[in-house]
Amino acid sequence: MEKRPFITLGQARDIIADVPTPFHLYDEAGIRARARQVNQAFSWNPGFREYFAVKATPNPTLLTILREEGCGVDTSSYTELVLSNACGFRGSDIMFSSNDTPALDMFEAARLGAFINLDDLTMVDFLEQVAEVPQSVFCRYNPGGVFELGNDIMDNPGDSKYGMSEDQMVEAFRRLKAAGAKRFGIHAFLASNTVSNDYYPALARQLFELAVRVSKAADVRIFAINLSGGVGVDYRPEQSANDIAAIGEGVHRVYDEVLVPAGMGDVAIFTEMGRFMLAPFGALVTTAIHEKHIYKEYIGVDACAANLMRPAMYGAYHHITVLGKEDAPADHVYDVTGGLCENNDKFAIDRHLPKIDMGDVLFIHDAGAHGFSMGYNYNGKLRSAEVLLCEDGSHRIIRRAETPRDYFATFDDGPFAASIEDALRESEAAYAGSRAAAWKPGE
Repeated sequence: MEKRPFITLGQARDIIADVPTPFHLYDEAGIRARARQVNQAFSWNPGFREYFAVKATPNPTLLTILREEGCGVDTSSYTELVLSNACGFRGSDIMFSSNDTPALDMFEAARLGAFINLDDLTMVDFLEQVAEVPQSVFCRYNPGGVFELGNDIMDNPGDSKYGMSEDQMVEAFRRLKAAGAKRFGIHAFLASNTVSNDYYPALARQLFELAVRVSKAADVRIFAINLSGGVGVDYRPEQSANDIAAIGEGVHRVYDEVLVPAGMGDVAIFTEMGRFMLAPFGALVTTAIHEKHIYKEYIGVDACAANLMRPAMYGAYHHITVLGKEDAPADHVYDVTGGLCENNDKFAIDRHLPKIDMGDVLFIHDAGAHGFSMGYNYNGKLRSAEVLLCEDGSHRIIRRAETPRDYFATFDDGPFAASIEDALRESEAAYAGSRAAAWKPGE
């Protein structure tokens, strides 16, 4: 299947006039449509809620859009809790799932009335030591071994640091009940980025059967089952996209087969999708600024792995469109690289693309989740701006780009800070009006 960008070259040029590349761009219309598709797919379950994984794209404008579409948020740290609170999420709008949790983080989750998801049996004592046990509480399950779909091994929970065994979950529920908890939830994440309509239904069967056993063994009421994330996206054009309607119906069938006969037909279903919710509706927009012809053909862009680290870190594929050349033949082979002093700083290796000229604008697809959020400052690189393509076709900056002053801001306020400010002013004065300031790639 062909991947098409959600902007034209003309739209990109309009944005670039306000916001120099590189920047992350998000499609509001696509995000809203995806949230509505997910809610419709699980509308058969009256208690359904999608808790967007904040770690995927922690921008308040985007979180507010999702809140307006009925989503909650999945958080894992104090700062994510503060951000969610500031965006208007309250109480059960917030799921808090963390591991090796600091006391401040757990206290804040309890203070906000969030659903707390305990990662380990020892966390029961910890929760009681730093906060009051809430009436509704979740425990995270790890079945061990490997997780398979048919003959395919999808992931290896036995090597995962997350969750507790079934026996530990029973013990945790018993102790939480004795401490005052009334309602109990189950959470599990067993595979990442699955491009299969069968993952959620298979996971649901495991968790629904577990819920029946655990509720009897611990004598507790299971009120919700959280399927977490793991529903992936079709990063490669030859992949088939997940069909969320089919996924929702698959979970519905298993629900009717397992939970309803067990007298648990009132259990709410939760999800925590980040990648599926936002990845296709975000892109890294960057400009070709250099070319190199040695043993291979290289195109250097003004973005780097500090802006999108997935290709460098995981060898992940992100499709690339040269804007304005969508229909041109892909008859050149390039490595598309950034400027870090690391040889893995490549967005594409041996990629077939149209001829790229200096100044061309590249649209790197599916960067709306785990893109900006995984950015960093190695080599003194600065995080890029985030821009929203609004439903009416206009655009607005929803996070400005970092500046060198942001990079230096955490140094102490002593003589060294003053020296940095002097150095910055000297550099800025020298650059203004220079040939370098007037340079544009391809001219």
